[in-house]
Amino acid sequence: MPDSVFSPFGVLVRLTDERWQHIVDNHQELRDLRDHVLGVVEHPEKVVAGRAGELLAIQESGPGMWLVVVYRELDGDGFIITAFLTNRAQALEKRQQLWP
Repeated sequence: MPDSVFSPFGVLVRLTDERWQHIVDNHQELRDLRDHVLGVVEHPEKVVAGRAGELLAIQESGPGMWLVVVYRELDGDGFIITAFLTNRAQALEKRQQLWP
């Protein structure tokens, strides 16, 4: 059964087992952070626009490191696509901020 949380926009966002497997296959450093990934969607520091309609929920994860969770909201339904750590805060700051 997938885990879900509400985004800051009030949409229920799912993390399926298939998407979680994709995340840990490509970003092994996140393998013990499933709850944290969901928490970033539920309580991000900010949400910025992606390049193709996706949303990026962002939360600082340590000095100079950010956890980014990429997800979509379509017709009141949400789902996580992927998640990753980055130290490229400048690239994130260039995107349109949608929340808060």
